[in-house]
Amino acid sequence: MSQDLEEIWSRVQAQLALAVDEPTYKIWLEPLRALELREHSVLVAVPAHARRWIQERYGRAIQASVELVLGAGWRLELTGTSEQGAREEAGKGVGGDVDRARLPFRTGPPGNPKLTFEQFVIGDCNRLAHAAALTVAEMPAQAYNPLFICGPPGVGKTHLLSSIANLLLLHAPDMSVRATTGEAFTNEFLAALSAGEADRFKARFRDIDVLLLDDVQFLQRKTRTEEEFFHTFNALHDEGRQIVLTSDRPPNDLQALEDRLRERFAAGLIADIHPPDPATRLAILRKRAHHDDVELDDERALEVIAARVRANVRALEGALIRVVAFSSLSGRPVTCELAEEVLDGLYPRAPAAGTRERTVGEIQAATCEVFHISSQELLSTSRAARVMWPRQIAMFLSREITGESLLAIGREFGGRDHTTVLHACRRASARISTDESSRVALHRLCRALGCEPPITS
Repeated sequence: MSQDLEEIWSRVQAQLALAVDEPTYKIWLEPLRALELREHSVLVAVPAHARRWIQERYGRAIQASVELVLGAGWRLELTGTSEQGAREEAGKGVGGDVDRARLPFRTGPPGNPKLTFEQFVIGDCNRLAHAAALTVAEMPAQAYNPLFICGPPGVGKTHLLSSIANLLLLHAPDMSVRATTGEAFTNEFLAALSAGEADRFKARFRDIDVLLLDDVQFLQRKTRTEEEFFHTFNALHDEGRQIVLTSDRPPNDLQALEDRLRERFAAGLIADIHPPDPATRLAILRKRAHHDDVELDDERALEVIAARVRANVRALEGALIRVVAFSSLSGRPVTCELAEEVLDGLYPRAPAAGTRERTVGEIQAATCEVFHISSQELLSTSRAARVMWPRQIAMFLSREITGESLLAIGREFGGRDHTTVLHACRRASARISTDESSRVALHRLCRALGCEPPITS
C-alpha cells in the first residue's frame, strides 16, 4: 500500500471512529483495509463472510467518512475477496498513487444519518447542550459564540457536533463548515509546517463560516499548536464566525492549556453533558433498536441493558450490539433472559433493593483501613509501592462499583485526570487477573465495604 493511501485510510478511519460507537468500530470497522485508489473510488477489503452485514449496516457511515476525507463524488467499493485477488481486480482499473495536493478538499460536515438532532435522545442530562447546539445550527454566530460542550467520553458531544453540521448542510449549503478534531488539527498543522504550507493551512481554517472542533483538550501541552489555534480562534471570532468546541472537561479544568485560550473558551456558553439517567438510557436503546430494525421478542431486554449499563451512551449501544450479535450467532430470540446472560460477565447486576451503592469516599476510607495508609498518602503523588498499589485498586473499585465517570473519580483522587485513572484501572485489573495475592486483597477490601467483588477477566 502506498504511503498516500495509508495516510488517506488512516484519516477515514479516524472519522469512522467518531461516527459510530466504540464497540462497533473495534469489532467491524477497525479491521477494514484500503487496497487501492481507483478513479474517484476506494477499494476496501472486508472479510467475505461479513461483507453483506458491513455493507447494509455501516456502508453509509463508511461512505460519508470517505467523502469527508476525499471530497464529494468519491465512492466506496467493498470486496470480500482476498487481498491479492482484490489487488488484481483493482489493477484492471485506474490505480497507482494519488497526489494529495490535487485531491478535492471538503469543508462540509460528515453527513452520517445517525448523527442528527432527530436521532439525539434528550434528557435532563443533556437538555441544555442540545438546546444550545440546535440554536447555534439555526442561527450561526448570533447566539452562543463560542459554544463549549463538555462531558465525559461517550455521552453525545460528537453527536451534537455532527448534528450541527448536518443541519447547516441541509438549510445553509452555501456556508463553509469545517468539522475536525483536536488531534487532526495538530497533525495537519505539523504537516503543513514540515511542508512549508503554513499559509495554506491558515486559509483552510480561517476562511470558513463555522468551525466544529471535537476534543479540544488534545491541544494541551502542544505549544506551537496552541499558539496557532489561539490566532485561528481570534480570527474567526473577530469576523463573527461560529465556533463550537467539545472537551472531556470544563475550560477551568484544562490546566495544561494556556490561560488566554481557557479564558476565551469560558467567555461563551459552557454546556455540560452528564451520563444518562435510567429513563434516558431506555429511550436511547429504543431509538437505536428502531433505527437499526432490531427485532425484539421481549422489550424487557432493553430494560435489562438500561439497568446494567450506566457509564455512557457508547457503552450502552455497545451492549445492545453485543446482545443482538449473540442472538444472531446463536439463533436465540432477543429476550430479557438472553440479555442477562450476555451481560453478566461485563456488567454485573445492580445492587438489590434495599442495598446502598458505595461512594468513592467510602472506598477510599476502606482502602486506607485495609492497607494501613493515611488518606493524605492515598491522595498524594507518592509512587512508593506501599501507596501506589492501594491507590490503583481503590480507583479500579471506584470505577467498577460506583458508576462514577473516570473524570469524577480523578477529581476525588487529588484532581487527577481521567487518563491517569484509566491507566490505574487497567494496571489493577491486569494484576488482579494474574496474581492470587492481589485477588485476595480485592476480596478483603470488598468485605470491608460489604459488597461483592467485581468480575475480572
